[in-house]
Amino acid sequence: MSEPVPSIRTSDAERDRVAGLLQEHFAQGRLDHEEFTERLSQAYRSRTVEELAVVTRDLPERDLADVGRAPLADAAAPPLRLRDPALMVPWVLYGGVNLLCFFIWMILYFTTGASYPWFLWVLGPWGIMMSVVTFGVLAAQRGQGDD
Repeated sequence: MSEPVPSIRTSDAERDRVAGLLQEHFAQGRLDHEEFTERLSQAYRSRTVEELAVVTRDLPERDLADVGRAPLADAAAPPLRLRDPALMVPWVLYGGVNLLCFFIWMILYFTTGASYPWFLWVLGPWGIMMSVVTFGVLAAQRGQGDD
């Protein structure tokens, strides 16, 4: 007949880990102040792993509210497409402003004879910037999808 295995001694790091768990459960309201201080002192007096396990036996290892929740890192945002509102709204705004500038230029051209196409100074630089940003966003997302 074999003799029972002696209990395994616990370390300071294991006691500190259990103390952290107790603090977390106290903060979440599972333990009141009196029970928390009692269990904390019992955890620091524990000499074996079995004695330490008794302190947290009736407490969950992690918060039960997090069990059904998916981690945020796994929930990736869907990729942007050209028809996505995040890209379409700035392009519609760009088109509307430039159309307005063109109509103002047309009115000035027909009423005063001013023929300098100043609306191109709005159309050109803003269009270049919008194109660079749009293609940059789409290329960056395409590059992330390859990982």
